[in-house]
Amino acid sequence: MKYFWNKKQELLIEAARRFANTRIKPVRAELDEQDKCSVSLIKEMGKLDFCRIFIPEEYGGLNFGVTELCLVQEEFSRVCGGVSCAYSVNALGAHPIVKWGTAEQKKKYLPKIASGEYLTAFALTEAEAGSDASAIKTQAVPEKNGYRLNGTKIFITNGSIADVYVVLATINPKKGIRGITAFILEKGMEGFHFGEKENKMGIRATHTCDLIMDDVFVPSENMLGGKGKGFFIAMDNFDHSRAGVGAQALGIAQGAFDEALNYSTKRVQFGQPIISQQGIKFMIADMATQIEAARSLIYNAAATVDSGEKRVSKCVAMAKYFASDVAVKVTLDAIQIMGGYGYMKDYPVEKMLRDAKITQIYEGTNQIQRIVVAQEVIRELSK
Repeated sequence: MKYFWNKKQELLIEAARRFANTRIKPVRAELDEQDKCSVSLIKEMGKLDFCRIFIPEEYGGLNFGVTELCLVQEEFSRVCGGVSCAYSVNALGAHPIVKWGTAEQKKKYLPKIASGEYLTAFALTEAEAGSDASAIKTQAVPEKNGYRLNGTKIFITNGSIADVYVVLATINPKKGIRGITAFILEKGMEGFHFGEKENKMGIRATHTCDLIMDDVFVPSENMLGGKGKGFFIAMDNFDHSRAGVGAQALGIAQGAFDEALNYSTKRVQFGQPIISQQGIKFMIADMATQIEAARSLIYNAAATVDSGEKRVSKCVAMAKYFASDVAVKVTLDAIQIMGGYGYMKDYPVEKMLRDAKITQIYEGTNQIQRIVVAQEVIRELSK
């Protein structure tokens, strides 16, 4: 289908596809097998200006929007969902600073994020605060000129490889979500430690670990957005990132479809390529249609966010959960088409299935996304 991208967007797609095929594809199996995040590969993305996409022009960025970030994520994810995730988390960590940061914070961090010198992470999840983001237990106790943070964040992508972290903590547990506040932490702060690297099922080309804050002093100027704004910053951040998770899932699905389609034209059974068999044709048709439906939802959601529309939760939730469900379905079907070969690590589709599964879980499980959509539908009905 045609999406009528402009010239800049077409050039961006070409650049991302070229980088994915020439730099990511040759090492994806090794990174997956070794459970290794290639920091040098992400830094190389920075040198090629991919990290400038989500940064305003006045801070060294390209001033593009969610749409362009999704275009890059889709192309990277067609080759490796893990590398794409490690890249895109920099946008997740940068957006709160872009939107909510003071002039001094923006000047200090954004140029180095744009150049790829600084990698970022966003830290919300805790043992008892995942889908229920309001249940944060990490505390920020005020003292002279700053706050002392104590607590542990779990499953943080870019873990110990990041340089800058946006961390959510409560300054007043009695106030519930209105006590949650965002802070900017930097690697090397005294008392700021990292847990063991998680051994994950998929997206193994990312670094995931706990963040441990043991009496970490954070100066007042590192508070982000003001007291009690942390929960709202997090929800706004997810509204901007969920289309990107959908694009990651879309890319994985497209990559698996491409592999299965190519295989079906070469695998001969009963004297003819298996793509000539009606059962395979029906699977190919369903996969292609589901992918295009996901693509339409994602780029509509991205365009809606970029338009400045205030209420975007429904469209980004739809895009995220539909695309991630499609990714799991399509990768499973790709393995089925390829039979025993699809189950082997010699082919990338088994990795794609493992990478696809997490897109149904992080940045809001698909069950939570369905609740968001239903609540918005009910709200619209009551108008």
